[in-house]
Order: sequence, then structure tokens, then C-alpha cells
Amino acid sequence: MDLLGRIKDSGVVAVIRGSQPENIVEISKALSRGGVKALEITVETPKVLSLIEQVSDELGDDVIVGAGTVLDPETARAAIMAGSKFIFSPTVNPETIKLTKRYGVVSIAGALTPTEILTAYENGADVIKVFPANVFGPKYLKDLKGPLPQIPLMPTGGIEISNIGEYIKAGAVAAGAGSSLINTRIPLTEAYLKEIEETASNFVKEVEKARSNM
Repeated sequence: MDLLGRIKDSGVVAVIRGSQPENIVEISKALSRGGVKALEITVETPKVLSLIEQVSDELGDDVIVGAGTVLDPETARAAIMAGSKFIFSPTVNPETIKLTKRYGVVSIAGALTPTEILTAYENGADVIKVFPANVFGPKYLKDLKGPLPQIPLMPTGGIEISNIGEYIKAGAVAAGAGSSLINTRIPLTEAYLKEIEETASNFVKEVEKARSNM
């Protein structure tokens, strides 16, 4: 299965934002044990390039590691050189998309309106991150799929265990989950690592349940 297929198959992309750099490898391992295999490390994280490389090296093919909050092609290229397998952006930047595709990496561009979504897709984005998804909810995603059925959509923002199934049923190929999956304000103890693993497992189960009922 190719990288894009693996991300879609995973159904959940973990957004690791605001974590202490020394905690990210252990968080990544806990997420992987719980079944979440696509991990986004946001680029404002200190030492992010070395962390992307470290997680890639330590977890190997078990996970897909990407960079998030990428705003420009220069940052995208640096992240790709560090081992990023996908580039997550909160906005539509055609040059960032083109650079990402030039290196054979999955491009996930952020958009909200139908015009932005189509623009991102026409410029080569593999998946469109509908962000912030919680502004309009699952029904908005379903309405988008009416005129734009060919475009893979990944809602991000406000995704929780209680609603991820609704987004999947509305047509999402996957969903990005941040603080509801990893609360970086909680001290990283063994007990909390176990909680992250269990939460990840519950997210995956909700995706599987929603897909089985479609």
C-alpha cells in the first residue's frame, strides 16, 4: 500500500502540537501501540527536524511521520529532507504543494471554502484538510461532497471520539485529531502514556465502526 493509502487506511492522523521535544518519541510509540499510525509533528516544535528524523528512525515503517503547520516551500523541503512522508498545511500555498509533490511526498493542504478546496486540489494536493472543521461540523463535509465528490477530504479541528464517526460517515477519508488525542499540558507519566494508547485505540475503533456501517 502506498503512503497515501496508508494514511487513509489509518483513518486518524495524530496532531502533536505543543509537546516538550523530549516527550515526542514516547508519545509517538504510545499512539502507534494504540493503532494510530500517521503522526504529524508541527513545525513550531523546538528541534522539529531532528525529532522527525528521530521518530522515523526509531519507529521505522510502523508509522508515517509528517510535518504540520507548514506555511512555505522552504520549510516543506527542510522537513522532507529530515524524513517527513507528508506535509500538512493550514492554508493553500501552491508553491508549497508543488515542492512537496516534486519530492514525491504526500501533500495535505488546508482549506475551508469550496473555492479554496478546489484550488488546492487543482494545484496538486493529494488530500484537503478541511480546517477548522468544527466551525460547520459533519453536515458541512457531507454538503461539500455533493459538488466535489472526487476530492479526498480530511477534517481537522475539534475532532473527538464522540464525533469522528460522523465525519467518516459524511465522507471524510480520515480525520486529524490534536488535543483530544494528546493533551500536552498533562505531565507525561507512564499512566498518561497508557491513557494516550487507550485513547488512540478508541479513535481507531470509532473509525472502523463508522466505516462498517456505511
